[in-house]
Amino acid sequence: MSRKKMKGSASTPAVTTVVEMRLYIANSAPNSVRAIANLDAICKEHLKENFRLEIIDVLEYPQRALDDGILVTPSLNKMSPSPAMKIVGNLSDTSSVLHALGITR
Repeated sequence: MSRKKMKGSASTPAVTTVVEMRLYIANSAPNSVRAIANLDAICKEHLKENFRLEIIDVLEYPQRALDDGILVTPSLNKMSPSPAMKIVGNLSDTSSVLHALGITR
C-alpha cells in the first residue's frame, strides 16, 4: 500500500481574510486627515488588498454617526472578522491599530 505525500502550502489554497472597517471623520479636520493617511499606510503595508474601508464624514451624515454610536472623531470600527473592535484617535499608534485589527507582526 502506498501513501501520497501532500505538501501543505502547494496543495492547499491560501485563505485570505478580508478586514471590514468604517472610519468616521469630521470633514477635513487635522486629526481626521491624519487618521486617513495613517490608516492608508497601515493597510498598504499590512493588509495589501485584503480590506474594505468605508469612510463616513459625520458632518455630512450626523444621523448615521449617532445611529452607529459615534461620539468622537476620528473613530475606526472593525466589523469583521470577529471580534469587533473600536479605536479612537488619529491612528498614529501603529501597534494599537494593528492589535485592534487583529494583525500580528
